Amino acid sequence: MEVRRAVKGRYAKIAASSASDCCAGEGCADKSVPISLGEAVPVEASSASAGCGSPLLLIAPREGDVVVDLGSGGGIDVFRASGMVGKNGRVLGVDATPEMIWRARETKAKYGRKYANAEFRLGEIEHLPIESSTVDYVISNCVINLSPDKPAVFSESFRVLKEGGTLAVADVTLPSEIPEGARKDMDSWSACIAGAVTDSDYKKLLKRAGFKDIQVEHVSDSNIGKYLFRYHSSHIKATKPTAGPLRPR
Repeated sequence: MEVRRAVKGRYAKIAASSASDCCAGEGCADKSVPISLGEAVPVEASSASAGCGSPLLLIAPREGDVVVDLGSGGGIDVFRASGMVGKNGRVLGVDATPEMIWRARETKAKYGRKYANAEFRLGEIEHLPIESSTVDYVISNCVINLSPDKPAVFSESFRVLKEGGTLAVADVTLPSEIPEGARKDMDSWSACIAGAVTDSDYKKLLKRAGFKDIQVEHVSDSNIGKYLFRYHSSHIKATKPTAGPLRPR
């Protein structure tokens, strides 16, 4: 509960600010990775971004696909994906911070019908307000590390994905375990560090949830704050297996 309060408090402040922030502060990959994802997104969304990479660079959504963004914040990746899936597709942003949902909805309303296929839902990523087996892609940008119950996040992601669906996220991972003192530091939790897990643990959790073809690629690495340990900004990708051959779409 203390972790959730710290995280919501930090991101409520970001939602009320006009300045963008990196989930992990200095060294965030989102500042160094080139973005080439089509047209520009609303400035209102980019100014409320707190990512550590670019999950949409890992996938290629098609017309009519359904994409879910875990911890969608101001909506930057939701608005990016909106143009990829077209008018027959859908993009659902889920965030537990009411201020972020309000801000994203206000941005959508400002642009009229342009983002008609985008929707923002208030909810926890451990308990997704989404029907099972209805989603082609689950994405997330530097949010899963904030969850105190990562097995539930991966289980829910697996549940909502269709067979053959893809999880593609940017997140903070660790090269090795960090000091216990850092795990208990709420400022480090809300800054995306204390809740991060090692590469190997990330893979184990995904495998345990049922995913296959798990990949972890380091985008950048740095160290932050008073704890002198290193972390990676990483791109992670995994697939929900199929029970049989996929039908052509």
